[in-house]
Amino acid sequence: MKLVLQRVSSAAVAVDGKEISRIGKGFLILLGVGNQDDGSALDWLANKVKDLRIFPDENKKMNLSIQDVSGEILLVSQFTLYAKCERGRRPDFTSAGAPELAEKLYLEFGKALENMKIPVQYGEFGAMMEVSLCNDGPVTIILEK
Repeated sequence: MKLVLQRVSSAAVAVDGKEISRIGKGFLILLGVGNQDDGSALDWLANKVKDLRIFPDENKKMNLSIQDVSGEILLVSQFTLYAKCERGRRPDFTSAGAPELAEKLYLEFGKALENMKIPVQYGEFGAMMEVSLCNDGPVTIILEK
């Protein structure tokens, strides 16, 4: 599993021009599931997201977690994180997990975060989405396990 985590002051997802989810301060997470993923990395990634201290404290040092700032998460499935672009000009997505596997692990990852008492909003799995965000910092981190 791979994820791109962006610290945001706000983020939203729209499908067919209609907003379906929105958060304030927190993380926009783009989550990719590979064809070899079996869910074994799920808890490690969820705990890492929960514990990352990347929000500023009173001294403007990145020292606070998402829970410390009562932040939210907007979780969006993103199979293109598994694009291979070494050959040719068209990305190869054969390393991305099948939709059934990807949706299952996407929902399990969101549930793991919710079980940690972090509010989670979702994109629409498999839909063409318009994702908007205000990247705070900017802070963008890539996690893979």
